[in-house]
Amino acid sequence: MEDAPIIQFGRAERSGSQTTHNDALVITATIANYEVRRIFIDSGSSADILFREAYDQMQLGDVSLEKVNTLLYGFAGEVVHPRGMVLLSLTMGRGTTRKTCLLKFLVVDVPSAYNVILGRPTLNTFQVVVFTYHMKIMFPTPGGVGEV
Repeated sequence: MEDAPIIQFGRAERSGSQTTHNDALVITATIANYEVRRIFIDSGSSADILFREAYDQMQLGDVSLEKVNTLLYGFAGEVVHPRGMVLLSLTMGRGTTRKTCLLKFLVVDVPSAYNVILGRPTLNTFQVVVFTYHMKIMFPTPGGVGEV
């Protein structure tokens, strides 16, 4: 994007917190026209994960799940077999700085404090800049800089 907007973080971009913290970056976004909370931003993940409980609440049914032969390896080396892969729209931002992309999510049936993990595939698709100090993500859109 030659004329992409400049993405910068300064005092104006700070969220309400002024203290040093080490919290996880968790956002809310729209997936397949559902507002989804507890979306963990994980630049260390090579996959985008939709947890089965959240998938079931979206009432998309197993019909939309495509079989996959992929294994996921967790932090402690445990192996997780995805239930399948699903293609869904993800929308982030507001108003003229909103952006929507069609993404592939692996659906996994394991307990999690989160509904979704957005990894490098989505972060790269959206051209996200992550700044954990400000607890925000920003990304270029045709209407300017989108943020969550």
